[in-house]
Amino acid sequence: MAGWFRRLLHKPKPGSVESSLNASRSASSSPSSSSSSGKSSGSSPAMSLARSVRPSPMSALDINASGSARWAKSYDVCICHSEVDLELVEELVSYLEGQPESFRCFLQLRDATPGSAVVTELCDAVQNSHCWVMLITPGFLRDPWCKYQMHQALAEAPMANGRTIPVLKDVDRKDYPKELRNLYYIYMALKENSFRQIRDTVVRYLQELCRSSTSRTE
Repeated sequence: MAGWFRRLLHKPKPGSVESSLNASRSASSSPSSSSSSGKSSGSSPAMSLARSVRPSPMSALDINASGSARWAKSYDVCICHSEVDLELVEELVSYLEGQPESFRCFLQLRDATPGSAVVTELCDAVQNSHCWVMLITPGFLRDPWCKYQMHQALAEAPMANGRTIPVLKDVDRKDYPKELRNLYYIYMALKENSFRQIRDTVVRYLQELCRSSTSRTE
């Protein structure tokens, strides 16, 4: 547990990620660089993603490029979870922040401003993030703050456009929140597979965001 906290507490601030990615991008393009090559739960909309969502063929450099629409928000992912699931969430955040895209994650107990109102922090986290991962567990269903943040996310983006990513763990399908039943969910059976599915879903959304933003400016 201490190892997770050390990595989390020493992560770079969101504003510094863009510059570090651009620096690595410049280094990789220099002449001296060497080149290198869930299970299904039914047929209704509220079902698990049976296999990982494959990102469309756009490189990570397109997402990370300076001026990309990605940088319009402070965070790529906001993790909505119950405090009883903190250990699992720390693993997910460490996985996402360690990816080549260096995803910027909002973790409430780490990133919330001390002294700020809970409601304000939850709303700001939703508004300042591109995607929202809803870790739906028995603890999530019992936590009124989790439900509040879920409703804020749905109000921010009511259409199923990939921004809200429900992840179901240790919860029967019949208990899946009715507010999310028009969205496919990821069923967390194998943790590693689920983490990869979450990562791929975020990448796909950011790719579409950058592509549509580029199209509007042409």
